[in-house]
Amino acid sequence: MIKVGIIGAGSYGESHAQAMREVSDVKLVAASRTNAEALSGFVGKYGGSAYTDYHDLLADPQVDAVVIATPHHLHTEIVLAAARAGKHILLEKPMAPTLAECDQIINACAEHGVTLMVGHVNHFVLAYERAKQILESGELGEVVMGISTMSKFWYEPNRRWWHLQADTGGGMLLTAGIHCLDRMTWLMNSPVTSVSAQLMTRFHDQQADDAGMLFLRYASGAAGTIVSTGYAQGAPKHLTELTCTKGMMNIDYVSGISIGRDERWQIVAETSDDNWMHNALVREWRAFLNSVEHGAPSAVPGDYARHIIAVILAAQQSSAAGREIALSEAAG
Repeated sequence: MIKVGIIGAGSYGESHAQAMREVSDVKLVAASRTNAEALSGFVGKYGGSAYTDYHDLLADPQVDAVVIATPHHLHTEIVLAAARAGKHILLEKPMAPTLAECDQIINACAEHGVTLMVGHVNHFVLAYERAKQILESGELGEVVMGISTMSKFWYEPNRRWWHLQADTGGGMLLTAGIHCLDRMTWLMNSPVTSVSAQLMTRFHDQQADDAGMLFLRYASGAAGTIVSTGYAQGAPKHLTELTCTKGMMNIDYVSGISIGRDERWQIVAETSDDNWMHNALVREWRAFLNSVEHGAPSAVPGDYARHIIAVILAAQQSSAAGREIALSEAAG
């Protein structure tokens, strides 16, 4: 049994609380949020002790582990405090806004011997789990190229001021488009070596980007394109399309996987999921529990999550400079 405290008991913190209810040997015992009234409502619904200061939650001896679901720019200071307190950490993506902060997080968790897992939830979506298995089986040969798209309405109800500013780790790419970068890079099973990108702010009055396109070169020789759009008017599209040496694959959160071979598309059975986000969070918590309780390697380790941030920072530099940026030369 691990007893968990939520730091950042807002909308996504609530999603975690709902998922934890379905995982035996995981119990929510505490929650933290600066808004006392909202916090009271949260613990009234999900239980646990209420703390308006996360330091008090970290001092609670009942808490074995924390999930950190706060604004992006606050991640690092909270992780460092949690590691010092000996709490295992499930850290929401993005890991941190800079590579220096990512390194601080990785080093602190290693120094204090706590588990670190970064919440790249797409790794636990049913369709993506199955896609990974198909690719690893060799059935489709090697991945040659891919396109991963996340187009969504940007001003959804949980949009906050810090999502709109670059200096607080905001923008469509770092907030949501990171999912399509992550899922394709994970499926490619190869690091990105260079990025050419154009990031834009075309739909909303904000400082940070709300649209962008990235061209990626992978160490394996594969190529990828990322489409990140936070539209004002449109319709959602969440799709990954892979071209492999022995066939093609389309992956959608809800409808699942289709394989293209012999001039036709065939649906892969039992890969669709109408409640994909909740079910993925349940799987994420089971994976985290397995690491904390049984010593399994972190399903999403810090080094991997750091690489995703490095790609985004290189994309930002590429867009500003108007040229391709090698990850080896990117500043972070």
